[in-house]
Amino acid sequence: MKISTLSYILSLALFAPLYANDAAAHTGEHKIHWGYEGAGAPANWGKLDPKYHMCSEGVNQSPINIDRLLDAKLPELTYDYKSASKEVVNNGHAIQVNFEGGSTVEVDGIKFELKQYHFHSPSENNINGKSFPLEAHFVHLSKDGQIAVVAVMFEEGAKNDILEKIWEKMPMEPGKKADLKLDNALELLPKDHDYYRFNGSLTTPPCTEGVRWIVLKKPATLSKEQIEKFKKVMGHPNNRPLQPLDARVVIE
Repeated sequence: MKISTLSYILSLALFAPLYANDAAAHTGEHKIHWGYEGAGAPANWGKLDPKYHMCSEGVNQSPINIDRLLDAKLPELTYDYKSASKEVVNNGHAIQVNFEGGSTVEVDGIKFELKQYHFHSPSENNINGKSFPLEAHFVHLSKDGQIAVVAVMFEEGAKNDILEKIWEKMPMEPGKKADLKLDNALELLPKDHDYYRFNGSLTTPPCTEGVRWIVLKKPATLSKEQIEKFKKVMGHPNNRPLQPLDARVVIE
């Protein structure tokens, strides 16, 4: 899949429901769009659009419960996060921070450029059966369109100063965005970058597989007030249920 096509798919997955709802209102059409509740809930994603068939047919889907571990002495990843963020968006499904070009992480000898990170509450992935109140997904693309996602868990504790800057600008209404300048995305990651690794998919339609997942072992923290503010803005949980691990193993 070419990078231009993949970038379109990622954009479509996050923004198309907003535009489609608007179009339907003008044409009088009624179409069920993907979401986290009701007829558009995750259990029905694969039925909503032929392009979403992997959501129900895929065998390497995300998120997962991280267990069944294999010790593979994973190499340390090289993060070169140096570009600033440009905006924070409420797309109706998540709060997303978009970045200027130039920040990368190297995985398997390939450089993946950071495009955005967004948040799910509660966490989508679990670690040894434990769920967390918040999970961030750092979404990266390689030059040939491959995807790598770095996931960070957040547990309740001390207030997170970086999240506070995001939450201050976080749009309250779907479809809204605000300028946001954060100097370094690395500040949101915990200091310990030890990680789990597995093959999976996007956790939103079209549920594209072949995604390299890197889940950091150590969580960051956020306050109870920060958790509640995010929940209030989203209005509902925005996490896809756990998917079967099947024949996969998680390496560490």
